[in-house]
Order: sequence, then C-alpha cells, then structure tokens
Amino acid sequence: MSLRNIAIIAHVDHGKTTLVDQLLAQSGVFRANEATVERAMDSNDQERERGITILAKCTSVLWNGAAGETRINIIDTPGHADFGGEVERILGMVDGCVLLVDAEEGVMPQTKFVLGKALKMGLRPILCLNKVDRPHADPDRVLNDAFDLFAAMGATDEQLDFPHIYASGKNGWATLDLAKPNDNLGPLFDLIVDHVPPPKAEQRKEEPFQMLSVLIESDPFLGRLLTGRIEAGKAVPGLAIKALSRDGKEIERGRITKVLAFRGLKRQPIDGGAEAGDIVAIAGLSKATVADTLCALEVSEALPAQPIDPPTISMTVSVNDSPLAGREGDKVQSRVIAARLQKEAESNVAIRVTETSEKDAYEVAGRGELQLGVLIESMRREGFEVSISRPRVVYQTNEETGERMEPIEDVMIDVDDEFTGIVIEKLSARKAELKDMGPSGAGKTRISLMSPSRSLIGYQGEFLTDTRGSGVLNRVFSHYEPYKGAIDAGRKGVLVSNSDGETAAYALWNLEERGTMFVGAGEKTYQGMIIGENSRSDDLDVNPMKAKQLTNVRASGKDEAVRLTPPRRLTLEQAIAYIEEDELVEVTPKNIRLRKKVLNPSFRKKRTKEE
Repeated sequence: MSLRNIAIIAHVDHGKTTLVDQLLAQSGVFRANEATVERAMDSNDQERERGITILAKCTSVLWNGAAGETRINIIDTPGHADFGGEVERILGMVDGCVLLVDAEEGVMPQTKFVLGKALKMGLRPILCLNKVDRPHADPDRVLNDAFDLFAAMGATDEQLDFPHIYASGKNGWATLDLAKPNDNLGPLFDLIVDHVPPPKAEQRKEEPFQMLSVLIESDPFLGRLLTGRIEAGKAVPGLAIKALSRDGKEIERGRITKVLAFRGLKRQPIDGGAEAGDIVAIAGLSKATVADTLCALEVSEALPAQPIDPPTISMTVSVNDSPLAGREGDKVQSRVIAARLQKEAESNVAIRVTETSEKDAYEVAGRGELQLGVLIESMRREGFEVSISRPRVVYQTNEETGERMEPIEDVMIDVDDEFTGIVIEKLSARKAELKDMGPSGAGKTRISLMSPSRSLIGYQGEFLTDTRGSGVLNRVFSHYEPYKGAIDAGRKGVLVSNSDGETAAYALWNLEERGTMFVGAGEKTYQGMIIGENSRSDDLDVNPMKAKQLTNVRASGKDEAVRLTPPRRLTLEQAIAYIEEDELVEVTPKNIRLRKKVLNPSFRKKRTKEE
C-alpha cells in the first residue's frame, strides 16, 4: 500500500472542513447507517460556535484508485491568520497540499498567507476551485488571479505548473473539466495520488528512529501525546527514545508506551509499530514539546524545525482584584493562572508568555485579537477569573537606524458600494493606505489597504455598524514599517459607577439620556465599574443605585412603570477591543465586566493630573 501526506490550506470559510467531511464519507470511513455531524473535524466547542477551525487536526482515508490502494493522511488546517502557527508546523510534515479557493470570493489575504508558507516549504500545491456551483462564481477569473498570485509569491517553474480542479465540497463532487460534470470526489482523490509524491522518509526505514514533534495534546489515560511524521526508522511500543531540543540538548529519556495512527476520525493503537513516512501520535514522554526531536538513543542531532513568525499583539493577563472577585470562579490564584498560560504556550508556539514587573500579572503575546480572545474564552469556561488589559501591538527596533517599527497588516474589505466612502474615510484617519479598489460583483466593492495593526484594534465593531452588518473585513500580518505616529480612535467617554451595590431601574432610566447602558436593573456593580458609554467624549461618574424618593403625597403606584432600553451586551472580543489603556476587562465564568484600573475616583483624578 502506498502512502500520501497532504494538508488542506485555504482562507477562512472557503470550505476546507466541509470538503474533508465529504472526503471521509466517500472513502468509506462512515458506515452507511452511521449518524454523522456537519464539520466533523471541528470537534472543539468554540470551533463549532464560531464556525472556524482553530486547531489543526489529522485524519486518514483509504482510496482504491487506478494506482491501487493508497492511504492518504489528510490534515485540516485553520484558515484564520491568527492561528498561522499551526499551519507553519503542519506544512513541515506533509509532501503536498490542496489550496482551496472560493470560486466566487477569489484570492483573499489568508490565501496569500498560507500559499506563501507552502511555496517556501517547496511544496507543489494542487489548486481546487471550490463552490463553483454558487450563482456568482467565476472560476476562470479566480484561476487567473491564482496564477498571478503564485507568480507574485516567487513560485518556481515547477510550482507554477500546478494542476487545478473544480469542486463543490458541500455537494461532494469534483471534475477536471466543467463541461464534464461528475457526482463524486474520485477525480480529486486520483489527482492527489498522481501529483503528490510519496514520503521521502520511506527510503529511510532501516535508519534509527527520528520524528519531529509538531502537535501536542494531553490524554487523561496516556499522558502527553506528541504528533508528527516519522522521518526515519520505526516507532514501536517499548522502544527506548530521548527528546532533543532545537539546539540538540537532551531534554529527557523514556520509552514509547503507545503508538497511535489516524484511521478515519479515530486514533488506533498500532502494536506492531509505524514506519517512516507515516503520521502518528506517540505517548511515553512527559517533558518534550512542540519542535522537539524524538529519536533513538544513538541519534545526536536534532531535526530542523520551522521558524515561527513572531507575535504582533500582546495584552496583560492579571489576577482579578475587583470587589466581586472569587464569587463566580474557582481558579483565581496567580500561580494557577501562570501554570495555565505556560501550558498554552507549550502547545501553541505562536503564543509567548512572560512575567511583568507588576504583581501577579503576565504578558501574553500572540498573532491577533481572535487568537487571544479564544485563549481567554477557554480559560473562562474552565473556571478562571482574570483581568485583561487592552491589546497592544508588539514593536520592534530597527538595528541599523534605531527607530521604532510597528506591524503592518494587509487588509481586504468587501462592502456594498454605498458604504465605501465611510470605510475609506475611517481607515485613512487611522493611518491606513489605500492600495487598490474595484468592483467585486453584485453591487459590491473590494477595497485593499495596508494598515497599522494598532489602528485595527477595536475597529471591527465600528466597521459592522458603518456597513449595516453587510461588510466583510479580512486581515493578515504583512511586514514591519517605521512608527506612523499617534492615532485617534475617537472612542467616546464611559459612565462609571461611583458606589457599590445593585443597579436600580429608576436610576438607569434617568441615565439613559446620558448614553448607552451596558448593564440592566438588579445587577451587582461596584465603584469604578463601567456601566455604559457616555454620549460625550469625557468619562462621567454616576450613581446607578439611586432609587425614587417616595412621600406621603405621591404614591409609587400612581406613577408610570419604568421602561428600560435593553442594555448593550459586549462579547469578550468586543470588550477587549473596546477598553482604553486605563481600563480592564474582568472575565469570570458567568460575567464579562468593564472597569477602570484605578477604582477610586479621587485616586483616578490624581493619577490623571500626574500624567
């Protein structure tokens, strides 16, 4: 039986996971009467809720084609650039990839990102034009755009000679020629077998065991599981191995307790072991992590690991010290928070955790607001209580000139024609530079810009408001440029509670003319907590607990009942993006609250004067 290792790469929402569903179904992984779920590879709760892939996952199918029986190891990768650290590592253990492009949307920023990584690794992608059955699909235009992108990304002549195939992942068919319709994915399977070379590692079966750890996870029964492709030799249970760091230093020694291979959606133990070229998960070590080399005891050199792009966004995660701390979560101590963050940094190489000079606070740096938001949401569901600062960009210093450099992002926006003016006006005020603009069909305009990362922090909500929810904004890190100067985001002031207690409906009703409320009646609040947005630019201390004064002249029953406007509830990502430098987000398993760093209004004013 021959072997093929491939990754499916694409821009977010171009149909990778749905296509993998169909590949699994048509290869016979599921029984005819088996109940299956949509997007079977998105097993994480947040992946299902958000409709995106966050973690790369492996699966395996058997295909009986003209070339005989072939086992195809398939890796479904995230499309969002915030999780690009996953993509970079995955591409190191495959021999080919399928680049999926939406035949209607065409080439997008993350398409460039994932393709650039694949070409750099020397892979020869297969272009799959997906969703060709959509009403506004234009596969010929997208094919030409894709060729131009390959050329612009510095593809070799061999990489430029890429095969292409038309498909509808949702309906489960693919064809090499649109004039010859088909009802299954057989042509895609055959193209993968014909175009992707078998693993070179297969020629090194007689050498000592070597494997580069690419993914890490924890199993309650087996302990630490390290996934990667066997580069040489054979992995068998009981084999004595050691782990080497990137620089070749020995980390630990141990024995392989289990070798698990991917068979459909399940991992099955292989008692006879797995040979070079196969993608497996190995149990038995307790300290080894991502990018470490697992090898036989006689091996002395570590396998080369892919360098990871540096983080561009950071924020401070600290202990929750609000008056309501410890009432809703059971993990509140700094040592527990530190251990959880370090565990995340171990398995996710795109995240970096460092201690700060502040007490009980840690700086967490990553690729973007979404990635950091996913981490904090995971911690919240696990019972943690933390305080989060406003995200900041990670600056670099030019070694030659000494000037400060800031991250720049490639931004692509699809918006209704009537909203192009407001979008360009807002982003230009935030130091973004317009690169290109043109029609994208059906009364829409595509705008391409280069924008500083910091000007996009907190812009997503404003963008959706300006475009009546119809705009789509895609962004991906591009490069560093000299600092572009101060940016006025133009956020209004906030309404801050001046005392502790429960909010009163009468008080909130009177405050509605001052601005927009973030809280409803009967909610716990405290001094320094942000309860709403002021209609003006300055912050205002207010009393949300004030009740109506009753006298013997006026009875409460004769007055009209208070009718409150429903409060504006911010999601975790919206809250993190909304706050300013002097504010924090208090995150607990049950609530997301906004607050000032300094709760006492007198101390707050004193600090403002000092600054």
